[in-house]
Amino acid sequence: MKNSIKPILVIKFGTASITLENGELNENVIAEIAQQVSTVHGQYNIVLVSSGAVAAGKRYLENYGGTISERKAAAAIGNPILLNRYSHYFSAYNIPIAQSLCERRHFSSRNQFLQLKKTYEELWSNGIIPIANENDVVSDLELKFSDNDELATLIAVGFGASQLLFSTSVGGVLDKEGKIVPEIPVIDEAALGLADTKKSSLGLGGMVSKLTFTRLATRMGIEVVIFGISTPNGIALATSGKTGTRCLPQPCSMPARKKWLASGSLVTGRLLVDEGAHKALEKRHSLLAVGVKQVLEKFERGEVIEIVNEKEQAIAVARAKVSSDELSGRTQNLEVAHADDIVLL
Repeated sequence: MKNSIKPILVIKFGTASITLENGELNENVIAEIAQQVSTVHGQYNIVLVSSGAVAAGKRYLENYGGTISERKAAAAIGNPILLNRYSHYFSAYNIPIAQSLCERRHFSSRNQFLQLKKTYEELWSNGIIPIANENDVVSDLELKFSDNDELATLIAVGFGASQLLFSTSVGGVLDKEGKIVPEIPVIDEAALGLADTKKSSLGLGGMVSKLTFTRLATRMGIEVVIFGISTPNGIALATSGKTGTRCLPQPCSMPARKKWLASGSLVTGRLLVDEGAHKALEKRHSLLAVGVKQVLEKFERGEVIEIVNEKEQAIAVARAKVSSDELSGRTQNLEVAHADDIVLL
């Protein structure tokens, strides 16, 4: 039976939250995830983003040392193990799951991204939950996601999710006294300062990563909740803002294409612009060559570039109408990026 249109819910589970201290999968937690997700499955189109493949597979490699090739091999071993356990526990609730191994190019190419979206919509229409993870086996080192917090955020923003949940081993963002902060209105410097800079020995991310991507998601109008999977009925409570740390969405009227450009595109070049160009961009004007002070990283026509101000702070991303080489013999009125292809950050 085809599902009606439902809000999209993206839930990310980190390695530390689904594994034991020795790195093996914590089957009790995976069983708990299946039970909790089953209680909200009827209300949402759900994507699970799950780490844990490397942790699940590395014990099969002798003298595992964490090199790139060893991580890729561990992921190749661990992915089927991870999906097998999810499938086993979700089957108790008659919920089929599907594997979705993602690479950076699936988000940097608009056409590939739309194909991915259509695939997920087909899965949802048949009551199936996709479980996404980075395709570590083949991902290029230069084009990797920084971690699965980024992958979850790109899916949430690109697909227009109503909520993004980050499951942690602690239960929320903690203040200096170690108490959970119930609500963060805006992810500013003070909020980022709450993050513990330490990260788990099992995973790549940490609270800094979660808050950094939470800032992007909330700017794109998505509510983010950072919660603990060990909380009884935690997922249902998180969706209603009754557990963990609720990070409020900011007003955003950006069309879907611009959201994709701001979040999913692979930035290949960087431009430094002067104050006049910065002000022009804020007024939604195009970027002209006269306002470009320096090419920081070279790019080709049609590629996505990051635009930074004189303090080298990122202020926008844009699709370039010209290459960086064309800028060298520029005329002042040469249009570097059209206003419709510029997204302010």
